[in-house]
Amino acid sequence: MNEQEPAVPTPGGGGFLRVRLDIAYDGGPFSGWAVQPGRLTVQGVLEESLALLLRRPVRLTVAGRTDAGVHARGQVAHLDVTPGEWEGLRRGHDVDPAVSLRRRLNGALGRVLGALHGTVEVAAASKAPDGFDARFSALWRRYSYRIADASVRRDPLQRAVTLWHNHELDEALMNQAARPLLGLADFRAFAKPREGSTTVRTLQRLDFERGPDGVINVNVQADAFCHNMVRALAGAAMRVGDGREHPGWMHQRLVAGIRDAKSVLAAPHPLILEEVHYPDDSLMLERAELTRARRSVPEAADKGC
Repeated sequence: MNEQEPAVPTPGGGGFLRVRLDIAYDGGPFSGWAVQPGRLTVQGVLEESLALLLRRPVRLTVAGRTDAGVHARGQVAHLDVTPGEWEGLRRGHDVDPAVSLRRRLNGALGRVLGALHGTVEVAAASKAPDGFDARFSALWRRYSYRIADASVRRDPLQRAVTLWHNHELDEALMNQAARPLLGLADFRAFAKPREGSTTVRTLQRLDFERGPDGVINVNVQADAFCHNMVRALAGAAMRVGDGREHPGWMHQRLVAGIRDAKSVLAAPHPLILEEVHYPDDSLMLERAELTRARRSVPEAADKGC
């Protein structure tokens, strides 16, 4: 879900300041995060709103590009502004520019979104620490996913964020299938590769837990995600959970790098980007530089060890 973003001015260079935005959105009406000609996107409405405030084109860099229909509670993006633009956000008042930016940006979003007002909300704006990059400084991203299987009474009020699966699922088998996938590996079997991008990732968490309402809550965490990776993992796990495949099947596909007719993506609407985690401020630049180095998988990991 992450690709190289276009180059932008860096903090401290050319007199620019970097600003962090924490963003939440209902992805249902949007064709994903990334700007696409002729399509409504989250990035598009945010950049249009920022252009209204700053009176110039703005390009956002995001922690992770979400697909069409995918939601976010904890998305993070950054932009660069001049010191004059930053101070100008006060509009002559004794107010924190970050507070003013959040308030004014949400107001501009209301005008841009019209009838969709409220589908995108800037939860916080702040002056970023030195070396911060919304994408490259991140240590990990965490997604959630909700599945109501055939054993559960379906709640129509949760249909927009829950997958209704027509068969009963065994979450114990799904967890058994998921455990061998944890760690550094090439996830080409569970991704839609993009030209010039690696599919090597460190999967830190993949678990399935049935809540008090009977709905299976999925938590997925990794240093970064490939395009469609979370939905591919969820789709594969459900094949194990409903008995179509054995628990070792997911790991076999990981090792072999197999993508075939069984590589079915789970629906996007229950997927939520919950959190992006960053290191201490003093380590932002170091982390960004480390992440920019192309990931490579050790020989042992490539063999599935």
